Amino acid sequence: MKTRFQILIMGLAMFFLTGSAKPTFFTEDTAVVINKIKIEITGVSTVGKYNCSNTFPIKDTVYVNSVKKNIFNTEIKMTNFDCGNKIMTKDLQGTVKVKQFPNSTVSITDIKPNGKNYKCRLNFYITDKTLKYKDFILYNTDDKIQGTLSLKFSDIELEPPVKMAGLIKVKDDIVINFSLYKN
Repeated sequence: MKTRFQILIMGLAMFFLTGSAKPTFFTEDTAVVINKIKIEITGVSTVGKYNCSNTFPIKDTVYVNSVKKNIFNTEIKMTNFDCGNKIMTKDLQGTVKVKQFPNSTVSITDIKPNGKNYKCRLNFYITDKTLKYKDFILYNTDDKIQGTLSLKFSDIELEPPVKMAGLIKVKDDIVINFSLYKN
């Protein structure tokens, strides 16, 4: 009887010394508060490189490794993109059919840690097309989470702009960089 009592006391002492009885092999949920999003579309034309961007404030939280809320959705107003030149901005808006499709949507789900970065599923809805990426990597820095999509206008069944009887042509390849800025 005395031995059982000593084992019980030793067990309780070990329980309190270790801090808790929670298993260590479960990772904990992490909440990342987002306060701003920046999206850049870059590419090349026959007259040089171009960069169109859209930055907007947003208050949302990205939950990593959560079974409660593991989705981040945001709507992007295509009319708010600025290419630094009115003609280029108008060309971009015409190319993505902004009058017919004024908004695009980015949806990030199933967000899991991947080293110091994150892995997720990304759905990008632009015009009437949805591009789906499984195991998409989001890079984590001190002030933001960022990702890069390399695609072609033809992937979303769009024609790159051509101006001045073909003298100025935008290449089919584009890169979309997006950054989710942390609080």
